[in-house]
Amino acid sequence: MSKKRSGGGLTGTQQAAKFLGVSVLAGAVLAGIALPAAGALGLAAKGTVEGFDEIPANLKTPPLSQRTTILDSTGGQIATVYSRDRTVVALKDVSPYMQKAIVAIEDARFYEHGAIDLKGVLRAVNRNAQEGGVAQGASTLTQQYVKNVFVEEAGDDPDKVAQATQQTLGRKVRELKYAIQVEEELGKKKILENYLNITFFGQQAYGIEAASKRYFSKSAKNLKLEEAALLAGIVQSPSRYDPVNDGEEAIKRRNTVLQRMADIGDVSQAEADEAKEIPIKLKVSKPQNGCITAVNGAGFFCDYVREVFLSDPVFGKTREERAKIWNQGGLTIRTTLNPQAQRSAQDSLKDHVNQDDKVAAAITMVEPGTGKVLAMGQSKPYGFGENETQINYSVNAKMGGSNFGFPVGSTFKPFVAAAALEQGRPPTQMYPAPYKMPYPDSIPTCGDKPWRNQGFTLENENEKEVGPYALREAMEMSVNTYFVQMIGDIGLCPVVEMTDRLGVVQGNGEKLPVSPSPLTLGSTGIAPLTMANAYATFANRGTHCTPTAIESIKTAGGESLKVPQSECGKVMSERTADTINTLLRGVVDSGTGQEAGLTDRDNAGKTGTTDERRNAWFVGYTPNMSGAVWVGSASQKVKMVNITIGGRYHDKVFGGQVPGPIWKDAMAGALEGEEAPDFNGVHIPETSKEKDEGEDEDRPDDGRGNDNKPGRPGGTEPWPGISLPPELIGGNATRGQDGGNGNGGRG
Repeated sequence: MSKKRSGGGLTGTQQAAKFLGVSVLAGAVLAGIALPAAGALGLAAKGTVEGFDEIPANLKTPPLSQRTTILDSTGGQIATVYSRDRTVVALKDVSPYMQKAIVAIEDARFYEHGAIDLKGVLRAVNRNAQEGGVAQGASTLTQQYVKNVFVEEAGDDPDKVAQATQQTLGRKVRELKYAIQVEEELGKKKILENYLNITFFGQQAYGIEAASKRYFSKSAKNLKLEEAALLAGIVQSPSRYDPVNDGEEAIKRRNTVLQRMADIGDVSQAEADEAKEIPIKLKVSKPQNGCITAVNGAGFFCDYVREVFLSDPVFGKTREERAKIWNQGGLTIRTTLNPQAQRSAQDSLKDHVNQDDKVAAAITMVEPGTGKVLAMGQSKPYGFGENETQINYSVNAKMGGSNFGFPVGSTFKPFVAAAALEQGRPPTQMYPAPYKMPYPDSIPTCGDKPWRNQGFTLENENEKEVGPYALREAMEMSVNTYFVQMIGDIGLCPVVEMTDRLGVVQGNGEKLPVSPSPLTLGSTGIAPLTMANAYATFANRGTHCTPTAIESIKTAGGESLKVPQSECGKVMSERTADTINTLLRGVVDSGTGQEAGLTDRDNAGKTGTTDERRNAWFVGYTPNMSGAVWVGSASQKVKMVNITIGGRYHDKVFGGQVPGPIWKDAMAGALEGEEAPDFNGVHIPETSKEKDEGEDEDRPDDGRGNDNKPGRPGGTEPWPGISLPPELIGGNATRGQDGGNGNGGRG
C-alpha cells in the first residue's frame, strides 16, 4: 500500500497516477470512450470533468514569430531581425527522414491514436509506478504542439512562459481539451507541419527550417537520415543534446532516434546501423540577427526603420500593439535606402575620420520632393565594442539619437534669410554688420512679450569682417552680426514660423527656444536628418516633404501593410527658395564652403562651426539630393583645436574644412551616373560695396543666373526695393554672448 509523505502529500507514484489518470478519464469522457479500468485508478473524476467542460473549446493559435527581412530600395538585403529565428515551411519542404524521425522519437503511435494515446498513458502510469516517480511522460505530439502554442503566445514574458509550462493538472487537462479540437480540425499532416515549425531546436533556432540552416547550413528538405535523426533528438532537451557544445551526448541521442526508427519500421536495421557509424558533420551558421549585422554600415538606418515602425500609429494604435507586430515578424520591409548613396557615405566617412578618433562624424542624405532617406552613416560603427555605439547621431532622441542633437552653428542662417525674404526683404538688403556688437535691446516675438537683451554681445569670426554687407556677401562669409541685425529687423516670429514649417526641432523633439542665438547662430542642438531634410526644401523650390524610410511592407502571407507616406506642402515661395539656392551656391563657389563644392553639377550649401569648435557642419544639396554632415564629440567635451582627424592635423576645425570634404566625396559617389539638373537661378544685383571692391555689375549673365565672376550668383530679374535700414545696434552691455550660449554661428 502506498504511503503518504511526512508532509501529508501524495507520493510521487500517486501524483503521477492521478495526473495521468485524470487526463485519460477526461479525454475518454469527451470522446465517448468507456474505461472499465478507470475505477481501479482511484480517480476523483467528477470535479475534474466538470472543470474540463468549462474550458473554452476554441484554441486561438497565434501567428508564429518569424524573422523580418529589411531590404534597400533595390531589393538588396540590409539585415534580418527577429525575436525568434524561424522560417515557416510547408510539410512538403521537409525531408521525409525528418518527418519520420520526429514522429518515431516523440510519438511513435501518432498516426494510430487521437488526441491522447490511451496505451501510452497506461504504459507511462505503469512505468512511473515501477520507478517510484515520473519517469515517463505520455504527451502525444498533438499535446506537445498545443503546449508550444501557449509558449509562443507567451512570447518573452517570463510569467506567461512559466504559466504555459508549469507542471500542473489544470494545465494538462486544458492542453488535452485543445488537443482534441486540433485533431478534429487540422488532421495529422497539418499537425505535424505545425509542430515542426513551432518547436525549439536550440541555438536560437525555432522550427525545422531555422534549425537545419543553423546546424547544417542547408534547407530542411535536403536533410539526410543521420542529420534528421540528430535534429529530432535535440527536441527533448535542446541544452543537453546540443551538438555544438556536447557532441558525445548528441551522437548518443541521435543513435537512439535511429534505432527507434528501425524498431518501428521507418528504416531498415541496416540503414540505421550505417547511419550510426557516420560522425556528426556540422556546418554551423551563426545567428544573423539584428541591425548589428547590417551591410554597408546601414545598422543605424536599420535601427531607424525599427523606431519608425514602433512609433508610427499607422502600424497600430499603441506602442505595445506595434511592438507585438514587430516581434511577431515575418515581414519583408522594402526601405528607401539607396545602396549606392549608402556605400558612398560610408566610404567617405572612412576616408576622412578614423573609428578611434576623439571625434565622430555622421552623414544623412535625403531626396528633395519625396522625403526619402537615401543614406545614413557614422564613423563609429553600430555595435557594443570599443569605439562603437548604438546611438544614432543622425536622428532625434525618440528615434534612437542623442538626447539633444548637436548645435548647428551658421548652417541655421539660411532659415533666417528665407524668413526675411518671405517678409519682403530683398536679397540686396544691407546692414552695418560691425565686427562686434551687442544684441538688439528688444526683438519682437510671436507673443505680446518681446525678447529683451540682458547685456549679451556677439562677434564675427574674423576682425576683418566689418560691414556694411548685403545678404549675398554676408552669407558667403557667414557674418554673424549681419544675421543678428536681420532678425532684429524682422523679429523672431517669422523665423519661428519658417522653422516650424520646415520641421526643424531640437534633438529632444521640443520646439526651438525663442531667442536670437538659437534662432540666428544655431546654438541649439539639432539632428543631421532634420537639417538635411530642411535644406531639401530649398532644393525642391519651397515644397517641404516629411522624411520617410519605408517604401512597402509585406507579411509572411503576402499581404501588403499600409505604410507611412511623406506629407508635402508649400512652405515658402519658389522665388524665396530659388534665391536661397543662388545665395548658397555662392558659399560653395567662393565662400566658406569652397572645399565642399562639386565641379560637375549645380550644388549649394552652408558651413557651420560652433563655439570652442565643439561641432562642425556642412549641409548642402543639389536639385536631386540633400545631405548633412556633422563632426564633433557626442559628449560635446572635445574642442577641435590642435587635433588630428582621419590622420590629418588641424590647428582649427572649420565647417568647410572637415565636414565639407566628407560631404563632397559622399555626394559625388552617391550621384555618379545620376542626372545633373540645374537650379533656377535668380539675378541678385550687386551693392555699392561690392562695386567698390572691384566687381562689375554689368558683367554678362552665364545663362544660369550668374554673372561671369566665378562663383557669383546672378539671375534675370532684379529685386526691387533695395534699402539700407537705420543703425540697429542697441544696448551697451558687454556681458557674455546671449546668455552663455556663445556665438554658435562661426562659419
